[in-house]
Amino acid sequence: MSYYGWRPYVPVAQRRANAARKVRKLAKGGKKIEPIEIEGRKIAQTFWGKAWCRHLEQFSDYANRLPRGRTYVRNGSVCHLAISKGKIEAIVSGSTLYNVDVKIAPLSSNKWKNVRKRCVGQIGSMLELLQGRFSNNVMEIVTDRSKGLFPQPREIKLSCDCPDWAVMCKHVAAALYGIGARLDHKPELLFLLRDVDHEELISAELDVRTATGGQGKRRRLANRDLSDIFGVEIEGTPKPGRKKRPGVKKTLKKNVPVKKKAKPKKKAFAQTAAAIVRLRKRFGMNQSQFAMLLGVSRPTVANWENGSGKLKLRRRTIEALTQAAKLTADQATRKLRALLRLR
Repeated sequence: MSYYGWRPYVPVAQRRANAARKVRKLAKGGKKIEPIEIEGRKIAQTFWGKAWCRHLEQFSDYANRLPRGRTYVRNGSVCHLAISKGKIEAIVSGSTLYNVDVKIAPLSSNKWKNVRKRCVGQIGSMLELLQGRFSNNVMEIVTDRSKGLFPQPREIKLSCDCPDWAVMCKHVAAALYGIGARLDHKPELLFLLRDVDHEELISAELDVRTATGGQGKRRRLANRDLSDIFGVEIEGTPKPGRKKRPGVKKTLKKNVPVKKKAKPKKKAFAQTAAAIVRLRKRFGMNQSQFAMLLGVSRPTVANWENGSGKLKLRRRTIEALTQAAKLTADQATRKLRALLRLR
Protein backbone atom coordinates (compact mmCIF):
# COMPACT_ATOMS: atom_id res chain seq x y z
CA MET A 1 0.00 0.00 0.00
CA SER A 2 1.47 3.38 -1.03
CA TYR A 3 1.05 6.68 0.82
CA TYR A 4 -2.47 8.17 0.96
CA GLY A 5 -3.92 4.99 -0.55
CA TRP A 6 -2.38 5.48 -4.02
CA ARG A 7 -1.26 2.43 -5.93
CA PRO A 8 2.46 2.05 -6.76
CA TYR A 9 3.63 3.32 -10.16
CA VAL A 10 3.31 0.83 -13.00
CA PRO A 11 5.14 1.43 -16.34
CA VAL A 12 2.92 2.42 -19.26
CA ALA A 13 3.75 -0.66 -21.34
CA GLN A 14 2.90 -2.97 -18.44
CA ARG A 15 -0.37 -1.09 -17.77
CA ARG A 16 -1.44 -1.46 -21.37
CA ALA A 17 -0.61 -5.16 -21.41
CA ASN A 18 -2.58 -5.71 -18.18
CA ALA A 19 -5.51 -3.69 -19.52
CA ALA A 20 -5.58 -5.61 -22.81
CA ARG A 21 -5.60 -8.91 -20.97
CA LYS A 22 -8.49 -7.86 -18.71
CA VAL A 23 -10.49 -6.46 -21.61
CA ARG A 24 -10.11 -9.73 -23.52
CA LYS A 25 -11.36 -11.56 -20.47
CA LEU A 26 -14.44 -9.30 -20.32
CA ALA A 27 -15.12 -9.89 -24.01
CA LYS A 28 -14.92 -13.66 -23.54
CA GLY A 29 -17.43 -13.28 -20.71
CA GLY A 30 -19.98 -11.86 -23.16
CA LYS A 31 -19.48 -8.12 -22.73
CA LYS A 32 -19.55 -6.14 -25.96
CA ILE A 33 -16.37 -4.07 -25.97
CA GLU A 34 -16.44 -0.76 -27.87
CA PRO A 35 -13.01 0.92 -27.59
CA ILE A 36 -12.24 4.51 -28.57
CA GLU A 37 -9.56 4.63 -31.23
CA ILE A 38 -8.07 8.01 -32.15
CA GLU A 39 -6.30 8.52 -35.47
CA GLY A 40 -3.67 11.27 -35.34
CA ARG A 41 -3.61 14.07 -32.77
CA LYS A 42 -7.15 15.32 -33.18
CA ILE A 43 -9.69 13.69 -30.89
CA ALA A 44 -12.64 14.61 -33.12
CA GLN A 45 -12.72 15.10 -36.89
CA THR A 46 -16.32 16.08 -37.72
CA PHE A 47 -18.56 18.98 -36.79
CA TRP A 48 -20.41 16.83 -34.22
CA GLY A 49 -17.36 15.61 -32.32
CA LYS A 50 -15.62 18.99 -32.38
CA ALA A 51 -18.77 20.75 -31.17
CA TRP A 52 -19.06 18.32 -28.22
CA CYS A 53 -15.43 18.86 -27.20
CA ARG A 54 -15.75 22.66 -27.49
CA HIS A 55 -18.89 22.50 -25.38
CA LEU A 56 -17.03 20.71 -22.55
CA GLU A 57 -14.10 23.13 -22.66
CA GLN A 58 -16.34 26.19 -22.29
CA PHE A 59 -17.23 25.33 -18.69
CA SER A 60 -14.85 26.51 -15.98
CA ASP A 61 -15.95 23.57 -13.76
CA TYR A 62 -14.09 21.20 -16.08
CA ALA A 63 -11.15 23.35 -17.22
CA ASN A 64 -8.51 22.06 -14.78
CA ARG A 65 -9.14 18.35 -15.30
CA LEU A 66 -9.77 18.08 -19.03
CA PRO A 67 -6.12 18.24 -20.26
CA ARG A 68 -5.21 14.93 -18.55
CA GLY A 69 -8.29 13.38 -20.13
CA ARG A 70 -7.15 14.45 -23.60
CA THR A 71 -3.84 12.65 -23.08
CA TYR A 72 -5.57 9.48 -21.88
CA VAL A 73 -8.04 9.29 -24.76
CA ARG A 74 -5.32 9.94 -27.36
CA ASN A 75 -3.10 7.13 -26.10
CA GLY A 76 -5.92 4.58 -26.29
CA SER A 77 -6.70 4.36 -22.57
CA VAL A 78 -10.48 4.36 -23.13
CA CYS A 79 -10.86 0.63 -23.61
CA HIS A 80 -14.64 0.68 -23.79
CA LEU A 81 -17.33 3.34 -24.14
CA ALA A 82 -21.06 2.67 -24.61
CA ILE A 83 -23.75 5.34 -24.97
CA SER A 84 -27.35 4.58 -24.09
CA LYS A 85 -30.41 6.55 -23.02
CA GLY A 86 -29.19 9.09 -20.44
CA LYS A 87 -26.05 7.11 -19.63
CA ILE A 88 -22.42 6.59 -20.64
CA GLU A 89 -20.51 3.55 -19.42
CA ALA A 90 -16.75 3.46 -19.91
CA ILE A 91 -13.72 1.42 -18.91
CA VAL A 92 -10.52 3.45 -18.74
CA SER A 93 -7.05 2.05 -18.27
CA GLY A 94 -4.89 3.58 -15.53
CA SER A 95 -2.76 1.75 -13.01
CA THR A 96 -5.60 -0.76 -13.41
CA LEU A 97 -8.97 -0.74 -15.18
CA TYR A 98 -11.42 1.82 -13.80
CA ASN A 99 -15.15 1.93 -14.37
CA VAL A 100 -16.65 5.30 -15.29
CA ASP A 101 -20.37 6.09 -15.17
CA VAL A 102 -21.78 9.35 -16.50
CA LYS A 103 -25.48 10.05 -16.10
CA ILE A 104 -27.10 12.82 -18.15
CA ALA A 105 -30.59 14.17 -17.52
CA PRO A 106 -33.10 13.86 -20.39
CA LEU A 107 -33.69 16.96 -22.49
CA SER A 108 -36.64 18.98 -21.21
CA SER A 109 -39.77 18.84 -23.36
CA ASN A 110 -39.78 22.64 -23.76
CA LYS A 111 -36.20 22.72 -25.04
CA TRP A 112 -36.84 19.83 -27.45
CA LYS A 113 -39.99 21.56 -28.70
CA ASN A 114 -37.93 24.69 -29.34
CA VAL A 115 -35.26 22.71 -31.23
CA ARG A 116 -37.95 21.15 -33.43
CA LYS A 117 -39.52 24.52 -34.07
CA ARG A 118 -36.21 26.06 -35.12
CA CYS A 119 -35.56 23.17 -37.53
CA VAL A 120 -38.82 23.67 -39.39
CA GLY A 121 -38.27 25.21 -42.81
CA GLN A 122 -34.81 23.72 -43.36
CA ILE A 123 -35.72 22.50 -46.85
CA GLY A 124 -33.74 19.43 -47.81
CA SER A 125 -32.16 19.01 -44.39
CA MET A 126 -34.95 16.79 -43.08
CA LEU A 127 -34.21 14.15 -45.71
CA GLU A 128 -30.50 14.44 -44.98
CA LEU A 129 -31.27 13.93 -41.30
CA LEU A 130 -33.12 10.71 -42.04
CA GLN A 131 -30.28 9.40 -44.19
CA GLY A 132 -27.64 10.27 -41.60
CA ARG A 133 -26.27 13.25 -43.58
CA PHE A 134 -26.90 16.16 -41.25
CA SER A 135 -26.79 19.65 -42.82
CA ASN A 136 -24.82 22.50 -41.23
CA ASN A 137 -28.00 24.46 -40.46
CA VAL A 138 -29.53 21.62 -38.47
CA MET A 139 -26.24 20.82 -36.73
CA GLU A 140 -25.79 24.43 -35.58
CA ILE A 141 -29.30 24.40 -34.09
CA VAL A 142 -28.88 21.03 -32.39
CA THR A 143 -25.41 21.82 -30.99
CA ASP A 144 -26.25 25.32 -29.74
CA ARG A 145 -24.54 25.75 -26.34
CA SER A 146 -27.62 26.89 -24.39
CA LYS A 147 -30.59 25.95 -26.60
CA GLY A 148 -29.40 22.72 -28.22
CA LEU A 149 -28.98 19.10 -27.14
CA PHE A 150 -25.67 19.40 -25.31
CA PRO A 151 -26.08 19.06 -21.51
CA GLN A 152 -25.16 21.72 -18.97
CA PRO A 153 -22.85 20.80 -16.03
CA ARG A 154 -25.82 20.70 -13.65
CA GLU A 155 -27.38 18.00 -15.85
CA ILE A 156 -24.30 15.73 -15.69
CA LYS A 157 -23.46 13.35 -12.83
CA LEU A 158 -19.96 11.86 -12.88
CA SER A 159 -18.66 8.74 -11.15
CA CYS A 160 -15.41 6.73 -11.23
CA ASP A 161 -14.17 3.98 -8.93
CA CYS A 162 -10.55 5.24 -8.93
CA PRO A 163 -9.02 6.58 -5.67
CA ASP A 164 -8.87 10.20 -6.95
CA TRP A 165 -10.90 12.51 -4.68
CA ALA A 166 -11.93 14.84 -7.52
CA VAL A 167 -15.40 14.50 -9.03
CA MET A 168 -13.90 14.77 -12.50
CA CYS A 169 -10.79 12.62 -12.48
CA LYS A 170 -8.65 12.06 -15.54
CA HIS A 171 -10.53 8.83 -16.29
CA VAL A 172 -13.89 10.64 -16.37
CA ALA A 173 -12.36 13.40 -18.53
CA ALA A 174 -11.06 10.80 -20.96
CA ALA A 175 -14.51 9.24 -21.19
CA LEU A 176 -16.12 12.63 -21.88
CA TYR A 177 -13.68 13.28 -24.71
CA GLY A 178 -14.35 9.75 -25.94
CA ILE A 179 -17.99 10.75 -26.48
CA GLY A 180 -16.82 13.38 -28.96
CA ALA A 181 -14.83 10.75 -30.87
CA ARG A 182 -17.85 8.42 -30.90
CA LEU A 183 -20.15 11.16 -32.26
CA ASP A 184 -17.82 11.46 -35.25
CA HIS A 185 -19.11 8.09 -36.46
CA LYS A 186 -22.60 7.94 -34.89
CA PRO A 187 -24.04 11.44 -34.39
CA GLU A 188 -27.51 9.98 -33.78
CA LEU A 189 -26.25 8.78 -30.38
CA LEU A 190 -26.51 12.37 -29.15
CA PHE A 191 -30.30 12.15 -29.57
CA LEU A 192 -30.38 8.80 -27.79
CA LEU A 193 -28.27 10.18 -24.95
CA ARG A 194 -30.75 13.04 -24.38
CA ASP A 195 -33.75 10.69 -24.72
CA VAL A 196 -35.29 12.31 -27.81
CA ASP A 197 -36.18 10.90 -31.24
CA HIS A 198 -34.34 12.57 -34.13
CA GLU A 199 -37.11 11.53 -36.55
CA GLU A 200 -39.42 13.99 -34.78
CA LEU A 201 -37.44 16.74 -36.48
CA ILE A 202 -38.89 15.44 -39.74
CA SER A 203 -42.46 15.03 -38.53
CA ALA A 204 -42.28 18.53 -37.00
CA GLU A 205 -42.30 20.11 -40.44
CA LEU A 206 -45.31 18.06 -41.53
CA ASP A 207 -47.22 18.92 -38.34
CA VAL A 208 -46.56 22.65 -38.64
CA ARG A 209 -47.53 22.73 -42.32
CA THR A 210 -50.78 20.88 -41.59
CA ALA A 211 -51.61 23.15 -38.63
CA THR A 212 -50.87 26.43 -40.37
CA GLY A 213 -51.96 26.09 -43.96
CA GLY A 214 -53.16 22.62 -44.86
CA GLN A 215 -56.69 22.78 -43.46
CA GLY A 216 -57.57 26.11 -45.03
CA LYS A 217 -56.24 25.04 -48.40
CA ARG A 218 -58.27 21.85 -48.32
CA ARG A 219 -61.45 23.79 -47.55
CA ARG A 220 -60.90 26.06 -50.54
CA LEU A 221 -60.06 23.14 -52.82
CA ALA A 222 -63.20 21.30 -51.79
CA ASN A 223 -65.29 23.96 -53.56
CA ARG A 224 -63.35 23.83 -56.83
CA ASP A 225 -63.19 21.38 -59.70
CA LEU A 226 -60.10 19.27 -58.89
CA SER A 227 -60.01 17.77 -62.36
CA ASP A 228 -59.48 21.28 -63.79
CA ILE A 229 -56.74 22.08 -61.29
CA PHE A 230 -54.65 18.92 -61.63
CA GLY A 231 -55.55 17.74 -65.14
CA VAL A 232 -56.92 14.41 -63.93
CA GLU A 233 -60.49 13.20 -63.61
CA ILE A 234 -61.26 12.18 -60.05
CA GLU A 235 -64.14 9.87 -59.23
CA GLY A 236 -66.99 11.58 -57.45
CA THR A 237 -66.17 15.06 -58.81
CA PRO A 238 -69.51 16.74 -59.73
CA LYS A 239 -69.76 18.10 -63.27
CA PRO A 240 -71.37 21.47 -63.97
CA GLY A 241 -74.91 21.31 -65.30
CA ARG A 242 -78.52 22.29 -64.67
CA LYS A 243 -79.82 21.98 -61.15
CA LYS A 244 -82.92 19.85 -60.75
CA ARG A 245 -85.98 21.69 -59.59
CA PRO A 246 -87.37 20.30 -56.33
CA GLY A 247 -90.63 18.37 -56.63
CA VAL A 248 -90.31 17.62 -60.34
CA LYS A 249 -89.79 13.97 -61.22
CA LYS A 250 -88.52 12.85 -64.58
CA THR A 251 -90.72 10.13 -66.05
CA LEU A 252 -89.55 7.50 -68.50
CA LYS A 253 -91.55 6.32 -71.50
CA LYS A 254 -92.76 2.75 -71.24
CA ASN A 255 -91.10 0.05 -73.29
CA VAL A 256 -88.24 2.38 -74.19
CA PRO A 257 -84.88 0.92 -73.15
CA VAL A 258 -82.69 3.28 -71.20
CA LYS A 259 -79.16 3.54 -72.50
CA LYS A 260 -76.51 3.51 -69.84
CA LYS A 261 -73.87 6.13 -70.24
CA ALA A 262 -70.41 4.71 -70.62
CA LYS A 263 -68.04 5.68 -67.84
CA PRO A 264 -65.35 8.03 -69.09
CA LYS A 265 -61.86 6.60 -69.15
CA LYS A 266 -59.50 7.86 -66.47
CA LYS A 267 -57.06 10.35 -67.84
CA ALA A 268 -53.39 10.12 -67.02
CA PHE A 269 -51.77 12.91 -65.06
CA ALA A 270 -51.08 16.06 -67.09
CA GLN A 271 -47.36 15.99 -67.76
CA THR A 272 -46.67 19.67 -67.14
CA ALA A 273 -44.52 21.53 -64.64
CA ALA A 274 -47.49 23.61 -63.48
CA ALA A 275 -49.58 20.51 -62.70
CA ILE A 276 -46.74 19.00 -60.65
CA VAL A 277 -46.23 22.23 -58.67
CA ARG A 278 -49.98 22.45 -57.96
CA LEU A 279 -50.12 18.85 -56.77
CA ARG A 280 -47.11 19.30 -54.47
CA LYS A 281 -48.50 22.52 -52.99
CA ARG A 282 -51.86 20.88 -52.53
CA PHE A 283 -50.20 18.40 -50.20
CA GLY A 284 -48.27 21.19 -48.42
CA MET A 285 -44.96 19.39 -49.00
CA ASN A 286 -41.50 20.56 -49.92
CA GLN A 287 -39.65 19.02 -52.86
CA SER A 288 -37.82 16.45 -50.71
CA GLN A 289 -41.03 15.16 -49.12
CA PHE A 290 -42.89 15.10 -52.45
CA ALA A 291 -40.00 13.19 -54.05
CA MET A 292 -40.10 10.58 -51.29
CA LEU A 293 -43.86 10.19 -51.76
CA LEU A 294 -43.35 9.45 -55.48
CA GLY A 295 -40.20 7.36 -55.06
CA VAL A 296 -37.90 9.71 -56.98
CA SER A 297 -35.05 12.06 -56.02
CA ARG A 298 -35.44 15.70 -55.00
CA PRO A 299 -33.37 16.98 -57.99
CA THR A 300 -35.79 15.10 -60.27
CA VAL A 301 -38.76 16.99 -58.82
CA ALA A 302 -36.84 20.26 -59.14
CA ASN A 303 -36.12 19.54 -62.82
CA TRP A 304 -39.79 18.80 -63.46
CA GLU A 305 -40.94 22.04 -61.87
CA ASN A 306 -38.36 24.08 -63.79
CA GLY A 307 -39.42 22.55 -67.10
CA SER A 308 -41.74 24.00 -69.71
CA GLY A 309 -44.42 22.56 -71.95
CA LYS A 310 -45.25 18.86 -71.84
CA LEU A 311 -42.67 16.88 -69.88
CA LYS A 312 -41.30 13.55 -71.06
CA LEU A 313 -41.91 11.27 -68.10
CA ARG A 314 -41.54 7.54 -67.70
CA ARG A 315 -44.62 5.39 -67.55
CA ARG A 316 -43.95 4.43 -63.94
CA THR A 317 -43.62 8.09 -62.98
CA ILE A 318 -46.89 9.01 -64.72
CA GLU A 319 -48.65 6.19 -62.86
CA ALA A 320 -47.19 7.39 -59.52
CA LEU A 321 -48.36 10.96 -60.20
CA THR A 322 -51.80 9.75 -61.26
CA GLN A 323 -52.19 7.70 -58.08
CA ALA A 324 -50.93 10.59 -55.95
CA ALA A 325 -53.44 12.98 -57.52
CA LYS A 326 -56.25 10.78 -56.18
CA LEU A 327 -55.09 11.30 -52.59
CA THR A 328 -56.31 13.97 -50.22
CA ALA A 329 -53.74 16.06 -48.39
CA ASP A 330 -54.35 14.01 -45.22
CA GLN A 331 -53.90 10.72 -47.06
CA ALA A 332 -50.68 11.94 -48.69
CA THR A 333 -49.29 13.03 -45.32
CA ARG A 334 -50.11 9.67 -43.73
CA LYS A 335 -48.51 7.82 -46.63
CA LEU A 336 -45.34 9.93 -46.34
CA ARG A 337 -45.07 9.26 -42.61
CA ALA A 338 -45.47 5.53 -43.26
CA LEU A 339 -42.60 5.70 -45.77
CA LEU A 340 -40.43 7.55 -43.25
CA ARG A 341 -40.99 4.86 -40.64
CA LEU A 342 -39.93 2.14 -43.10
CA ARG A 343 -36.57 3.77 -43.87
